[in-house]
Amino acid sequence: MPQGIFITGTDTGVGKTQVSAALLRALVAGGCRAVGMKPVASGCEFSPGGWSNEDARALIEASHPQPAYADCNPYALHDAVAPHLAAAAQGVEIELGPIRAGYAALAASADFIVVEGAGGWAVPLSPRLMQADIPRALGLDVVLVVGLRLGCINHALLSAAAIRADGCRLRGWIGNAIDPAQPLQRENIATLRERLDADCLGLLGYNPPDPAAALAAAAAGLRAQS
Repeated sequence: MPQGIFITGTDTGVGKTQVSAALLRALVAGGCRAVGMKPVASGCEFSPGGWSNEDARALIEASHPQPAYADCNPYALHDAVAPHLAAAAQGVEIELGPIRAGYAALAASADFIVVEGAGGWAVPLSPRLMQADIPRALGLDVVLVVGLRLGCINHALLSAAAIRADGCRLRGWIGNAIDPAQPLQRENIATLRERLDADCLGLLGYNPPDPAAALAAAAAGLRAQS
């Protein structure tokens, strides 16, 4: 079986896809067959190839080998709303079976799989499923992407506590500077390092020129420790 990690965030829009794609590119640059997966994606566009999601396409582009879209994103939901609401609008119920099958298909040709979640951590997927059920079902540790902006300390501490309360292992966190004008950013990062009780795996500045290079050490560390 390949190694793998589940990427979640302190909220939606904090750069999970940017971090996931950067980790994939760094792993590939290090000689690893690394493949991305977006099990559940809300907000899709229709093309001649069918419905697809921008984030899932970004993970496929960063992967080597590049997987089939259906394996990368088993649930491509049309509306850009909470997954359980988008699924209900399509008459679909999200289940673990297709997600497990997609992961197994990716595992056949990968050394490492980066699985990106939807939104923040406490996201309902169906009347019976929460997002935490995905990393539990796949046996994956969790990396938390902390969007560095006002309120990030509260969001990060609450997310870390929820991850552990749901029975998952928090491998570490990655800070992503989504607000270039965040006051006292350095002090916020210092507080996160002190209080999160998890390793800081890496930091991304605002609009970095080479995110993969910035997270090369994080990627190597994840592969070594898995």
